[in-house]
Amino acid sequence: MLLNTSEVDVGSFLLIGIPGLEHMHIWVSIPICLMYLTAILGNCTILCVIRTESSLHEPMYYFLSMLALSDLGLSFSSIPTMLRIFLFNAMGISADACIAQEFFIHGFTDMESSVLLIMSFDRFVAIRHPLRYSSILTSSRVVQIGLVFAVKSILLVLPLPFTLKRLRYCDKHLLSHSYCLHQDVMKLACSDNRVNFYYGLFVALCMMSDSVFIAVSYVFILKTVLGIASHRERLKALNTCVSHICAVLIFYVPIITLATMHRFAKHKSPLAMILIADAFLLVPPLMNPIVYCVKTRQIRVKVLEKLGLRSK
Repeated sequence: MLLNTSEVDVGSFLLIGIPGLEHMHIWVSIPICLMYLTAILGNCTILCVIRTESSLHEPMYYFLSMLALSDLGLSFSSIPTMLRIFLFNAMGISADACIAQEFFIHGFTDMESSVLLIMSFDRFVAIRHPLRYSSILTSSRVVQIGLVFAVKSILLVLPLPFTLKRLRYCDKHLLSHSYCLHQDVMKLACSDNRVNFYYGLFVALCMMSDSVFIAVSYVFILKTVLGIASHRERLKALNTCVSHICAVLIFYVPIITLATMHRFAKHKSPLAMILIADAFLLVPPLMNPIVYCVKTRQIRVKVLEKLGLRSK
């Protein structure tokens, strides 16, 4: 009896590095490793400073802690796989590990998107109701908001690994990134993947809706700022938003760029797609601590004090 070998249970997948630059992978691993270590050090420093300094026990800094935790989660769930590829040319990843990785990457991505949305609401409340800010965003309310959005992110992406496990895969094993993504794995299936497609689209729309609500928040913030009589106070109010705006741009620009290239580019460069996709997971965890340390005086002062570069 002949066996049907066109539809099999795939035990592993193959990830890719940078096509055409395989001979330079060892050199590419050096900046990636430095970015990874810097991201971990930066976000852990932010968490440590906020935890140990009572003057930073305010809603804005609690939300910044959530952003740092999301960045650490993104780093730990994706960058070690990249380093394994570039350092040791180890392209293989088991199917179960791949499905688990895509769950954590999508989960922490949605969590970071949610935290950026919460932070925009925080900035609106701080500018619109400065005298009631502490009474509106109490510590217990901040914890509740954080837990609600964390649970939302988990529940939103929880079906993804189960929908991938139910698929049957052909003899195609090669993925198109240095880490596992739901849409990437889904394309290798030779069974009906419409459920995966529509649910994946739903998850993507939920995440992009966060960016819409962030934009709406800034419309209200701008409206409030324009109502302030003093020019100096207007600039002071807007300056409190600069760090958050930078974090939003750092997070969403690669996503929007990738989506635009997928949709409109007639001759997409695989190299450009891979580099932007890698930057999406490398840059936000690296840059967010730097941006907040540079643009937020309270964080900068406390970090310098911890490093012994500034007297208390």
